[in-house]
Amino acid sequence: MGKTWQEVNLLLDQADRILNCEDPAPHEGPFHVGVDLGTADVVLMVVDPRGRPLAAFLEWAQVVRDGVVVDFVGAVDIVRRLVEKAQARLGVEITRASTSFPPGTDPRLSTNILETAGLDVDRVVDEPSCVGHLLDLDKAAVVDIGGGTTGTAVLSRGRVIFSDDEPTGGTHITLVIAGRYGLSFHEAEERKLAADDPSILDLARPTLQRICDIVANHIAGRDVRRIILSGGTCCLEGIEAVFTRELGLPVKVPSRPLLLTPLAIASLAVE
Repeated sequence: MGKTWQEVNLLLDQADRILNCEDPAPHEGPFHVGVDLGTADVVLMVVDPRGRPLAAFLEWAQVVRDGVVVDFVGAVDIVRRLVEKAQARLGVEITRASTSFPPGTDPRLSTNILETAGLDVDRVVDEPSCVGHLLDLDKAAVVDIGGGTTGTAVLSRGRVIFSDDEPTGGTHITLVIAGRYGLSFHEAEERKLAADDPSILDLARPTLQRICDIVANHIAGRDVRRIILSGGTCCLEGIEAVFTRELGLPVKVPSRPLLLTPLAIASLAVE
């Protein structure tokens, strides 16, 4: 089912245009749903059988930390709200969804939330592997920079041959920004994602270099010829150059990094 880089970026742009749009857009026919339970946000995305986004809803929340659910009831409530919004927009009943989890953590932490919210779970796959499935990568590594952890999946001919996850992620950068400018966590997260302040990169650089060290250890001794970055932290202006310099490999950042994993999760059931 793999798509080209250009196709994925077009789909991400489409998802961004309808993000949190509640205007009615009735849909008939099959669809697939993905739920991304992140450290700073929860995203629900609905795609058609060709993987084109039909609805996308995001709610900022800190219900998961380092692959551990810290607010189970809050997470369930958010999923239910997002499902209701998607159902109202599309005029459909949503009973099933796919989800993901950081490599090395218990996938039941994610599936329990969806099931308690009243959803049957179609598929559950670790986050970077979801992206690898979407792009059908070869001799490449997907690096998913989550809030508290960084996950790496190494792919060969579309198959994941290694995946791992270690502490250090975007939340560390957000906390540095919050401390530097006296902002709340949510305000600092929005400033990080705005991608319009070059000075943020300087604050983020030590954490990014630590993340690069993690990735270097993950891919050591493996045939990796390019890196794909995923996650909201990748919105940082200049992050591509930092990873290229530290890892010595070509690095690609999608047009809407925050939405890449949700799109990939929703696309798991697309053939």
